[in-house]
Amino acid sequence: MRAADADRQAVADQLKAALDEGRLDLHEYDERLQQAYAAKTYGDLQPLLGDLPAAALPVPAQRGALAAPAGNATSAELTRRWVMEVWASWIPVVGVTSAIWLISSISAGELLNFWPIWVAGPWGAVLIFITLTGLATGEPRKQAEKKARKEQAKQLKRERKALELEADESVHPATNGDENRA
Repeated sequence: MRAADADRQAVADQLKAALDEGRLDLHEYDERLQQAYAAKTYGDLQPLLGDLPAAALPVPAQRGALAAPAGNATSAELTRRWVMEVWASWIPVVGVTSAIWLISSISAGELLNFWPIWVAGPWGAVLIFITLTGLATGEPRKQAEKKARKEQAKQLKRERKALELEADESVHPATNGDENRA
């Protein structure tokens, strides 16, 4: 059976716990972690935990189960954030072009043809289409999950770097200056 992202993450968490307990060294942890993220099936994941005590083998994730993206944000919050991101560039551009039109009209002493509509109208129509199709396909949730995965990967990378630095310091301890006096 094919493994899901949540299954790979569960194995990575168990490997991290084994590293913290001293059951794996940094090199072995890194190898197994790479194999865990490259795993396609449960058969690929099982050997990574087989020699570790009390390591629960990954259980298939339920179909349709989604990871909780963006902390505990509600669906309405995710939707609001996503819509604001979609429309974020349109609002200031239309505001600036309308301000230019207004200043031009005041300078001319009469109301000029409202040319910003040629910026706002077509672009707004495209954004309405993007918004409606995105809402229909669940794009706010997908984008939040993608951001959550990226943040998780960044956190894992920071942890790995910290562990590498820690391991490097234990192999090459800093000198206290006594050796340099000779």
